[in-house]
Amino acid sequence: MSDDKSKTDYRDRSKASVSEDYEVQYIMSRYDLTRNRALELIAKHGGNRKKIEQELDAVNI
Repeated sequence: MSDDKSKTDYRDRSKASVSEDYEVQYIMSRYDLTRNRALELIAKHGGNRKKIEQELDAVNI
C-alpha cells in the first residue's frame, strides 16, 4: 500500500535538534565525533544540517 501524500507533517528536516538524541547520534556516528563536539556544532550552526556537514566535510578533505 502506498503512502498518503496528502498527510504530511510540518517538521523542519533541515535542522538537527539537540533535544532529539537520535539526531545527535546520527551526526556522531556519521562523522565519528564525540557527543560534546556534535552538540557544539549543532549549537554553533543553529542546528542547520547543511552548515554542519559543510564544516565537517571541509575538515575531512
